[in-house]
Amino acid sequence: MPDFTPAEPETSDFPVIAERIVDALLESDPLIAATAGDHRFDDRLPDHSAGAVAARAAMVRDAADTLAGLNTDGLGPQDHVDHQMLSALVERELFELSDVREPEWNPLVHNPGPLLHSLLARPFAPVEERLVSLGGRLAAVPDALATARVVLHDMPRVHVETAVGQFAGVATLIRDQVPRLLDAAPELRSAVEPVSAAAQSALGDFCGWLRARLDTGDPGRDPRLGRPMWEARLWHTLDTELPAAEVLELAWREFDEAGARLRDCASELVGGPATDDTARAALDMLGREHPSDETIVDLARLSLRETTDFVRAHDLVSLIDDPCVIEEMPEFARGVAVAYCDPPGPLEKAEVPTFYCIAPTPDDWPAERAESFYREYNDHMVRNLTVHEAMPGHFLQLAHARRFRGGTRVRSLGWSGPFVEGWAVYAEDLMAEAGFGGLPIRLQQLKMRLRMSLNAIIDQLVHCEQMPEREAMALMTERGFQEAGEAAGKWRRALLTSTQLSTYFVGYTEVAAIAAARPFGATPRAWHDAMLSHGSPPPRHLRTLLGV
Repeated sequence: MPDFTPAEPETSDFPVIAERIVDALLESDPLIAATAGDHRFDDRLPDHSAGAVAARAAMVRDAADTLAGLNTDGLGPQDHVDHQMLSALVERELFELSDVREPEWNPLVHNPGPLLHSLLARPFAPVEERLVSLGGRLAAVPDALATARVVLHDMPRVHVETAVGQFAGVATLIRDQVPRLLDAAPELRSAVEPVSAAAQSALGDFCGWLRARLDTGDPGRDPRLGRPMWEARLWHTLDTELPAAEVLELAWREFDEAGARLRDCASELVGGPATDDTARAALDMLGREHPSDETIVDLARLSLRETTDFVRAHDLVSLIDDPCVIEEMPEFARGVAVAYCDPPGPLEKAEVPTFYCIAPTPDDWPAERAESFYREYNDHMVRNLTVHEAMPGHFLQLAHARRFRGGTRVRSLGWSGPFVEGWAVYAEDLMAEAGFGGLPIRLQQLKMRLRMSLNAIIDQLVHCEQMPEREAMALMTERGFQEAGEAAGKWRRALLTSTQLSTYFVGYTEVAAIAAARPFGATPRAWHDAMLSHGSPPPRHLRTLLGV
């Protein structure tokens, strides 16, 4: 185990201690390293065996104790924030390893797809170098899946169902993408092709093992965490002083206010009284203007150009000329969210793109379900989605964050979910208020505000109050105006995840309050740039750094 503590720790030792802890965290988990953009461990997969988990828990416990015993009185503002962020990070890691123990019941944790895809998709190094690392990861797949079979037990059925599709997608990724990379370096075929074949075989066997669990009809453990575990995880996720009860109260209040504004907007758009019927009529009208599986990616690309031009013309925030590639979501990542933003890590030195990925409808969906999906993700909603995922949302915010350089790498190691999601939701509001897309976009953005509030409400009620599916579906489709397909997907996401759905609402509440505290004389662009200039810290720390 690494030794983090100098003989006599002093305030001035914090940067040295922080760097030692960062290195230990990077080395202990290849997923953390890959997400951060550190390629030293690109030939490895995470080790979820009992011995490795115990060793990692001991390491982060030692790191937490070392940070807690450090004298922080003389730290400057940036180092003080880094100390608090690193302390929160290791405490959260320890909680996850010791209390939640997700690798023991969630098969999705064992998905090697993201780590394989990062080597296949991003040209951060010569193809030969990436193939050598890829060969190492492929060679590790059979053992990693064998470990998964040993440690996994009593898995929730919804997680197993999702995992079957994702792991089959990993096999497809290897089958389709590895040969293309080998075409550029045929001298490595003899080394890579055998481990590629072995990995595909192991994935097929693992999918069969998962399907056998489904065939038994056993529902497995309840995916709901229960209030004590969920509230503890919420505290670690949000890193805020808001208790769970207040989050729920504020979310209901925002839900009612956003609903009233949506009805007013619908009345302005189509005429008539500001009622639910008018709102449904307006949303139905917009829902008829929608893309298809064949056109949704192209629409997102067009939307990125539109949103970029609008941000530039209205001088909302400084643009950064980094590449953003919009593409169909890989199969190994589907089943949880409709879209995501996958940026290069803050430690990445090469000029590589951010991926903005959208999932089309599955091939086996009936036409009616696919039509419902695209009524929800209509032309106007896709434009609002692009604001959130790309411009000036995740893509632009994370591009700014990668340019932050502090005295340590702490802010390169992890980001605050509430800040990242909060900024993206705030970006939707910012663009709509500035007039982007007119009333149709404003209406869709208000519908997303309803969804944001419902995310937090359902997240808590499902995991803490055993909210049944029929009540959640009724709430989303009736008062939330969501299509049935979207509501069904959110129900699954609430079961598959916990506390992440609350980051949108809590993050937006805190980020919007910081934005509203813009000093007299500061332009919106200058203040937004200042908000984005400190990496992605929790909003409470950003307030300190900005003097709010």
